[in-house]
Amino acid sequence: MLRIVPSLLSADFGGLAEAVGEVSSGADWLHVDVMDGHFVPNLTIGPPVVASLRRHSGLFFDCHLMMDNPGDYLEAFAQAGADGCTVHVEVGDTASLLAETRRLGMRAGVALNPDTSFRAIEPFLAHCDLVLCMTVFPGFGGQSFMADVLPKIEQARAALDRARSPAELEVDGGIDEETAPLVVRAGARVLVAGSAIFDDERPWEAARRIRLAAEKALARGPRQG
Repeated sequence: MLRIVPSLLSADFGGLAEAVGEVSSGADWLHVDVMDGHFVPNLTIGPPVVASLRRHSGLFFDCHLMMDNPGDYLEAFAQAGADGCTVHVEVGDTASLLAETRRLGMRAGVALNPDTSFRAIEPFLAHCDLVLCMTVFPGFGGQSFMADVLPKIEQARAALDRARSPAELEVDGGIDEETAPLVVRAGARVLVAGSAIFDDERPWEAARRIRLAAEKALARGPRQG
């Protein structure tokens, strides 16, 4: 199943509820970028904002925890209404974090940065519900897509398929109508897009265009070479 997931990092923080409403018709999930100013050089939102948005939307809240200490906040995110939380393998203690996320009733994801080897997440594929390959270095929206991550996406897809894993493969960073076909043909099925959606005057239409571009690529099959 192909999912288009608008990233709130690129939305107007002064009107998040309205922004969520504008993209809901074109979105499968909502991506909530949580940054602590330590793991990444930016500071964004936390559980109180998730709880506020939960009152305005029934969409799946896909919370990406770019934090040094995500374990300290998993319960707060669960109580706020998060449906899934993704932690970075670079933080460490990955197995325990994934287990705790599931214990709290959320879907558990593991993310890796562009310069992190796929081998780092291999031991955890059987214990997660989502794998997130970053196609930019996390921290700021509007960055350019890093095409050299495509082989890693292919590795992840092949490993999940070999294991017959139901875990979903997500990409985040520089996704738009041009790059969505590339990541879909590499094996991703969950596409996070921020500025390509929210910088458009009609964000719901931008989401629809990305979906159409991805669907066409999916029909063509895996990329070659």
